[in-house]
Parts: sequence; C-alpha cells; structure tokens
Amino acid sequence: MTGGSRGIGAAIGRALTSVGIRATLLGREEGALRAAVADGRGAGFVVADVTDPGAVGAACSAAAASRGPIEVLVNCAGSVETAPFLRSSPEAFRRMLDVHLMGAVHAIFFLLPGMIERRSGRIVNVASTAALQGYRHLAAYCAAKHALVGLTRSLALEVARKGVTVNAICPGYTDTAMLHADLERVAGRGGRSSEEQLSLLVAGLPLGRLVRPEEVGAAVVWLCGPGGAAVNGQAIPIDGGETSG
Repeated sequence: MTGGSRGIGAAIGRALTSVGIRATLLGREEGALRAAVADGRGAGFVVADVTDPGAVGAACSAAAASRGPIEVLVNCAGSVETAPFLRSSPEAFRRMLDVHLMGAVHAIFFLLPGMIERRSGRIVNVASTAALQGYRHLAAYCAAKHALVGLTRSLALEVARKGVTVNAICPGYTDTAMLHADLERVAGRGGRSSEEQLSLLVAGLPLGRLVRPEEVGAAVVWLCGPGGAAVNGQAIPIDGGETSG
C-alpha cells in the first residue's frame, strides 16, 4: 500500500491488518514507516517515491520477495496544493498528476501482470470527492483525482474477466492532520481561526461532522474481501451524502 504511514492511509493499513492482510507500506519517509509498522498498521515497509517508476518497481520486488505474491494494491499516496487557478502554474498540475495519477500507474504496471497470471487481485485507488465534483482553488488536485477515477473505470473493464477488480473510494472531508494543516493555512489568509474554519466547514456537511479515517479503512476492507468480489469499476463516495445531489 502506498501512502500508508499517516492519515487515511494509516487507517487503511490498520484495517487491513486487523483482518489478516499482511500489508507492506510504501512511502518516502523511513521513520514514519517504521513507526507505522511498530504501531500495527502494516507487516513491513519499503521506501520509495511513487513518482519514480524505477523506485516503485524495486520496492514492489522487495515486498514480494519478503512476503510473497501481492494480491491487494491500495494506492493512497497523495498531497494537495491549493491556489486560485491563475495563481497556480502548469508545474503544480504536473506535480498533482505525478503523485495521484502516475503514482498509481507505476504501481499498477508492476503488480497487475502477476495478479492476472494468478487470476486474483484487488486494486483500490484512493481518490476523493474532488474526483466527483469541483472545488474552488483546487483545480490541479481535482484534475488529478478525476484522472485517477478515469483510470479506475477504464482498467476495470479490461481486467473484469481476469480475476482482478479495480475500484476507487472517494472520501469527503476526513479528520486527518492534512485537513487540519490546510485549515490552518486558510485561517492565516482569511482572518478566522482554524477552529472557526472547521466549524464553518462542518456546518455545511450533511452529517454535521468529518468523516472518520477508520470509516474509510472499513470500506477498503470490504472491497478487498469476499463481499466486494462483484464490485468493479466504481468510484464510491464516503462522504456522508456531500455528493449525493
């Protein structure tokens, strides 16, 4: 699993571990990965930047050598950049696409052949409600997440009869350190405290609260288990109804 050392990825790693899946966490920061494994969020880790295809391939080879064939791939690595479109740049779009789209592509290219050969595999791409609708000041992020869902839907049709499913989950505003850091940045520009920003955000959500990371983890476990075997090519919102309209 990529991006498994913190936030939503950490919750997914813990959820997979709880049902007996020996997750290998892939990320850039060895210290954070070691801490995640020590905390029970994975069986081991490999260090790589998902934007580097060679590094991803080497990391996947190392994981398979130590733990056997990889039958579940969760692409959760991500980052976010916020800016009005005209204050953004083409480079920002490239960075978002490199992480969210190409990061998933690199891992899939390496692992999918083995899944097809064994006729057994689950791929789950962690997208966002930003893959289902637009948000102000998030054009690059939304574009990359929309692209990830497009990849999901297309690839799912190719592998549907080969024992592999491909789905995306689309969390809404989730209670993670990344969200709170973003609220801090917005607060610095807007004259409101981060607590006030959070209250305004939550007030507009159908549930009246943020999504909990463990709720996202539970959805991934379901998709990777027997109950999700017929689910393929879907972009599943986990947002309390935010995108229902």
